[in-house]
Formats: sequence, C-alpha cells, structure tokens
Amino acid sequence: MVKVVESKEEYPGLSTIYDSPRALRAFLEQHGLGMQKKFGQNFLINRDVRRRLVDALELPENQPLVWEIGPGLGCMTELLLERGCRVRAFEIDRGFARILRDTYGRNENFELIEGDVLVTWQEAMKQERPAYLLGNLPYNIASLILARMIEGGLLFKRMVVLVQREMAERMLASVGTEQYSSFSVLCQSLYTIKSLMILKGPSFYPPPKVESQGLLLTARKNIALESYPPLYWGLVRALFASRRKTIKNNLEAFMHMSHRGKNMTAETDSSAAAILAEAGLDPSLRAENLSIDQFVNLAMTLERCYGYSG
Repeated sequence: MVKVVESKEEYPGLSTIYDSPRALRAFLEQHGLGMQKKFGQNFLINRDVRRRLVDALELPENQPLVWEIGPGLGCMTELLLERGCRVRAFEIDRGFARILRDTYGRNENFELIEGDVLVTWQEAMKQERPAYLLGNLPYNIASLILARMIEGGLLFKRMVVLVQREMAERMLASVGTEQYSSFSVLCQSLYTIKSLMILKGPSFYPPPKVESQGLLLTARKNIALESYPPLYWGLVRALFASRRKTIKNNLEAFMHMSHRGKNMTAETDSSAAAILAEAGLDPSLRAENLSIDQFVNLAMTLERCYGYSG
C-alpha cells in the first residue's frame, strides 16, 4: 500500500478546502495566491464529482502512471495517490506549483512538471508513456491540448476530462450534425467517447458562466495511430476548412497547397473528381457528411493511387 505524504503543517486541511468556496477563497488569500483568467482556472469544489471522475478511469492496482493536467491545489491528485497511482502533474501556475511541491514533493509517486503543458508534454512522454490521463482542462486551450497529443502520437488507454460543454458537444457529435467538425473526427478516430456528467457553475470556484461536461475517452480496440495514413490529419482539417464548400472544392485546395515539395504532378493536382470517384464518394457532399471510415478510405486512395504520403 502506497503511503501518501500528509499536507505540511502550513497547509492544514488542504484536502478539504475544496469543499467550501469560502474556505478556498480564504486559503488563496492567506497564501498570496490568485486566480489568473489567462490560465482558465476554475476549481472543482464538488467532492462527489471529483470521486466519480477518478472512478471513471477504472485504474488497475499495479501503480499505473497517470498524467494529471491542471491539478490546481491537488484535490484529485490526492485521490490518485490514495489509489496507489504514480502521478505526473502538469501545472503552469507558479503559486499552485509551490503548494503542490510542498504538499506532495516527498511522495516518491508524485512528480510535478511546472510550465505550459503544450510545451512540456512531449519531453515528458519520452521518459515513460502514460496509459491514463485526468484533467480539468483550461477552457481556452483544451482542444489544442487534446489535438496536439493525438497528432503527436500520444494515445492513452483511458482519459477523463472536464471541458466546456460546447467543446464536449463537438467531441461527441454525430455525422451530419452542425457540431460535427475536424475535431470530432480527430477525437473519434482513436477514442470512443462517453458523456459522464454535465456540471453547472456552482460546482466550481469561481463559477464559470458556461456549463462544463465530464467525458470518458477510451482507446478504440484494434486501432493505433499507425492505422491512419500520414496525410490523414491534414486531409481531415482541409476538408473542413470551408464548411460550405463541397469536398471536391476543398480537396482541390488541399492538393494544390500540398503539391509543392510533394510527390504529385500538376496533372494529378487537378484530379480531385477522379480521386473521389475512386474512393466512391459523391463530390457534392460536404465534410460533415463523411464518416471516419470514409475519411480514412479517401486518405488511403490518395496515398495508393497518387503516391502521396503526407
């Protein structure tokens, strides 16, 4: 059983201050800490929700490595450590990082990576690839975090994240809906996504003006990053670049921009219609009408018939 280092004396009751906005506010004031809007900071003060989020990870008992993004003052960090996990926490706020170091720094299962996760995650991945991720993600960069990790080759077994509800709807969107986007395809290509809960402002401090949603992302079986052609992600983004345009028009633009320095000729650069015919796709369709399998088939057709490898 892993022994969790208790909070140091200068932070008595740290694990319980999250349950009260008043106590949390007093703690921040006492230690000269503030909420920085640019970091999108909102503390999750609903204890039951915190436990449900950790439970949703379905963590094994063999000391799995969990990445935690946006730990704040460590309310869910503590839950992870209590369950015997090894936690690698990414925190950009220097004040919060100080509290985390003082509280958990002596625990051999805790590692703090201070700084912008968009900058630090790739180096951290080289040390040991994690299987699990837990994050109360900053609204302003949540989609960027997930997109960069997916496109950068980091695939988790399970992820549990809190994001803005509007973003969650995009991640969950079905083919043919207004919310279905390149980000929907990006996430659903590698994960099955399930809604866990919808949270209103009072579950957080300070309370955000928008609703949040908890999501569980589980890696799709028998799917790996290598399952997709190298040009897949770029092609998906290009076909959604102008939503009102047909896939034929967007594919032509993609091929034109990709022609420079690629193994394509001026002749094939103008053959979007032929490529779509080979892939069995109606050129008048729009990107939101294509399933993931159809995107994959189109990418493979480009690669197979025209020697384009991204």
